[in-house]
Amino acid sequence: MAHDYKSKPRDTFGSKFGIIAAVAGSAIGLGNIWKFPYMAGANGGSAFLLIYLVFLLILGVPAMMAEFTVGRKGRANAFTSFANLTGGSAWKWVGMMGILSSFFIFSFYSTVAGWTLGYIVRTFTFTDPTGPFVQPEGYFAQFSASGWLPVLYQIIFILFTALVVKLGVTKGIERTTKWMMPVLLLLMVIIVIRSVTLPGAAAGVSFLFKPDFSKVTIDTCLNAMGQAFFSLSLAAGVVLIYGSYVKSTDNMMTSTASVAISSTVVAVLAGLMIFPATFSFGVAPTSGPNLIYVALPSIFRNMVGGQFFALLFFILLSMAALTSTISMLEAVIGFVSEHFHISRSTAIWLSIAAVAIFAIPATLSFMPEPMLLPSWLGGKTVFGTLDFLTSNILMPAGCLLTVLFVGWGPGRKWFRDEVTNGGTIGRRWYKPLEFLLKWVTPVLVAVILVWGVL
Repeated sequence: MAHDYKSKPRDTFGSKFGIIAAVAGSAIGLGNIWKFPYMAGANGGSAFLLIYLVFLLILGVPAMMAEFTVGRKGRANAFTSFANLTGGSAWKWVGMMGILSSFFIFSFYSTVAGWTLGYIVRTFTFTDPTGPFVQPEGYFAQFSASGWLPVLYQIIFILFTALVVKLGVTKGIERTTKWMMPVLLLLMVIIVIRSVTLPGAAAGVSFLFKPDFSKVTIDTCLNAMGQAFFSLSLAAGVVLIYGSYVKSTDNMMTSTASVAISSTVVAVLAGLMIFPATFSFGVAPTSGPNLIYVALPSIFRNMVGGQFFALLFFILLSMAALTSTISMLEAVIGFVSEHFHISRSTAIWLSIAAVAIFAIPATLSFMPEPMLLPSWLGGKTVFGTLDFLTSNILMPAGCLLTVLFVGWGPGRKWFRDEVTNGGTIGRRWYKPLEFLLKWVTPVLVAVILVWGVL
């Protein structure tokens, strides 16, 4: 179907806080809560945090600024924004890479989000001898492999995401994230207070914050670089389409900095939630699903007030997941509705139906005998394949091309005017930003791409 690539009147965020809440919500997800704390603890504590902050400044912030400007200047979804800015040239396929990333990430991310809903339900049967809080390891293995029950929770989560997005940018995304983000932070603070007041919690705080530069290696730097990249939802079409809803008078640099700070604060709070508790109860601070669905439930079972804090924790996880999936679905339906000239409602139903084609097999990937893809596609499960494709190829490649687009390509003609609002703001920091986008950020993203593929 032909497309005229013309910008059309569109909804916008109503406030600066709305922008920050929405974009920060997309960046703050399950990865911040289970991955960052472990990475910090295993790689030198606050030494890792310092390295991460450096990469956040020289990689994350410039790359996010690049995506924001393409979206605000193009005034459309990721694909059409590039097309609008280049007359429909091949650059538009960079935007498509971001849309596909959100589509595929939503597909397998909803699997984990569905597990979280399932655990919320099970907090009401806290003392069940066969449940997750009494037999955490056995229950998680059985539940994740049980087939259609996790699929049911996954579908419920997808439909809830669709309901929020259906309400639109201002009434749906902005309004929802503006109350969810403060509530999420409040829940985190409550759990942090309980965690750090447990007996022996000081060892967990030390594990997270005590600098140990003897653990800093090349791998530490690569991990910190990757964490800075993925913690901001870069190259998933999310920042770009949210940028298209930003008013031309808004200061994108302060918004970007606020998102980066918010993401870091949440990651640190997650560490303060988890590690004091794990050290207090002698549980290994492992990473990933085993930490969230095996280690922590056993801690809640033995903690005074554990049922209450377990409920708060899994509600918090679901909220973090929802703020991320809202942005992923918006990136997809923005393209479908604008490119094919159909209503948001129709685009949403078509999009979630398409997502389900990949999402359900992703959840079924954890069954005892999952279907494996052909060897020429990697021979992995659907879940593993989608994870590898997005994290290791589509996102780093899309980010690299976007940075090159504004640093060396057609975007360089208008980038300065866009980020400084016509020269009225931020003229002092523009030169450092331009230098990073031309000479530093592309090299770092290229390293992430090569590192992920090899």
